[in-house]
Amino acid sequence: MKIVFAGTPEFAAVSLRALLRARHEITLVLTQPDRPAGRGLKIRNSPVKQVALDYGLAVLQPASVREPSVHDAIAAARPDVMVVAAYGRILPPALLALPPRGCMNVHASLLPRWRGAAPIQHALLAGDAETGVTIMQMDEGLDTGPMLVQRAIPVAADETAGTLHDKLAALGATLLIEALATPPAPTAQEESAATLAPRIDRRHTEIDWARPAEDIERQVRAFDPAPGAQTALAGVAIKIWRVRVERGAFGAAGTVSAAGPDGIVVACGRDALRIAELQRAGGKRLTAQAFLSGHRLDPGARLGPADG
Repeated sequence: MKIVFAGTPEFAAVSLRALLRARHEITLVLTQPDRPAGRGLKIRNSPVKQVALDYGLAVLQPASVREPSVHDAIAAARPDVMVVAAYGRILPPALLALPPRGCMNVHASLLPRWRGAAPIQHALLAGDAETGVTIMQMDEGLDTGPMLVQRAIPVAADETAGTLHDKLAALGATLLIEALATPPAPTAQEESAATLAPRIDRRHTEIDWARPAEDIERQVRAFDPAPGAQTALAGVAIKIWRVRVERGAFGAAGTVSAAGPDGIVVACGRDALRIAELQRAGGKRLTAQAFLSGHRLDPGARLGPADG
């Protein structure tokens, strides 16, 4: 089958590799323009672009998918279907209607729950017991199209965004190949059950120590490995990476009640968190023991909002 593929991050690259293994003909790859990344802010290929280059596929990186040249390039590629996975752009109606089999999307949630840019993180923040992948026929809305295939997986108690991403990327690739091989009958989404998963920004990652410890524990897992749950200590930004809930009363929210080799205990609005791994701004991820060997932290110290 001739396919135009649109995607950018590793989640999408997993699906692109699966299509190539299944011997589909990828006639064109769309991915977002190259951007600086990492501490050195060097220009890097997106994971999808790198796969395309490795296989000698034609690549298009438009600043806008509404440019007439994009429509012309896709038309020239003559796809039977267009597959979209975490591309990061909303396709205009003219592109949606171009392939004979339309456009299919690989979405990392059990639609209609968590429509939008960050379904994995929002599922973890909400404490969902399960999530999954939906293969959807795209329409003009934001993840509103009819569903073709959907499969659920459980969310482990210690799941991070990184581990859940990898599971869902693999599941999405499997379901995509199934949907292309035997096109299922589409099923309309239940609008009354829809929830939104907006793009992650600073307000999502900033820790509010007045919240219950179990909520903050989910927040830490939702932003591991990136961008990290944020707080501050003595005015210095700190990222919290690994924690455990401690039941009981520990004092005012944000107050350190104990600090030792087995962790840093911080009071929350309900219960407390024992921090096992953290990172000072500009530094490396450290165990609590390694952090304390270079930074004195006495009971009574306060953690609070990070500046900037």
